[in-house]
Amino acid sequence: MDAIRRLGVGLAALGRPAYINVGSAGELPPGRSVEAMRKATWSVLDAAYAAGVRWVDTARSYGRAEEFLGGWLEARAPEGVRVSSKWGYAYVGEWKTDAKVHEVKEHSLGRFQTQYEETRRLLGGHLAVYQVHSLTEESPLFQDVPLQEALAQLAGEGVRVGFSTSGPRQADTIRRAMGLEAAGQRLFSTVQSTWNILETSAEDALREAHENGLHVLLKEVLANGRLAVQPPVEVQDVASKHHAGPDAVALATALSKPWAGTVLIGAVSPTQLQANLAATEVLLDEGELEELAGLNVPAERYWAERSALSWV
Repeated sequence: MDAIRRLGVGLAALGRPAYINVGSAGELPPGRSVEAMRKATWSVLDAAYAAGVRWVDTARSYGRAEEFLGGWLEARAPEGVRVSSKWGYAYVGEWKTDAKVHEVKEHSLGRFQTQYEETRRLLGGHLAVYQVHSLTEESPLFQDVPLQEALAQLAGEGVRVGFSTSGPRQADTIRRAMGLEAAGQRLFSTVQSTWNILETSAEDALREAHENGLHVLLKEVLANGRLAVQPPVEVQDVASKHHAGPDAVALATALSKPWAGTVLIGAVSPTQLQANLAATEVLLDEGELEELAGLNVPAERYWAERSALSWV
């Protein structure tokens, strides 16, 4: 498949005024008003679509991202765009960059029913995949049969059911979730997980998911911006050899994984987007891939460092 068609745009940092994205503050509009962020979202979506990107990923907890995306879809009427969204977190930041709490998690039947109605109202028939947001082994979903049955019913509306993962035990969650069945069918057909040069702990489980027919989406491939603005020297060296940015190298490494169906990028401006899209022109050789594979850190360390990042 053409590399550009394996890329998707994630709206986590565009639908709300604050997120844990290192290096994005200077690319966001001054003041970050609702209208300014809507305009920024549309600019990125326009540029991505023009470049050939056809997947957009959002969530109920991404502030007004679904609203921004829904407006763009209605105004532009683009062909061939697939939209994935997520339920389970509610945005409570009240459009404040310094909110004490930005989102609250709840995996319940009531939360699903409420948020699915909200998502459908904003995205309509464009919704292709609806994901449980940040599923973990401790989630009550694993014991909530009515919730599982309600999710399974989405297939009748043409919506695939998926889940996303976070944290140092992503692999365990992926394997457990793959075994869930509802109404005699496997419940999940997509999985979205954090994978990047520094955090590769879910790789074997994601490969297994792919081999079992699930569509794999990779998120946080730039480690929340750290690989773009604070890359290890090895990443910078490879980038220099390819006359590309470290962000392009990080994304190209993800694209080198045949089990990765969609690689999400979180650009907040057309300038960032173009830098990210250069990944499609970076062909890494086996030696470079082996060198980059040696940069991973223990999952517990990675997630502790991620937890220390500030919402800005």
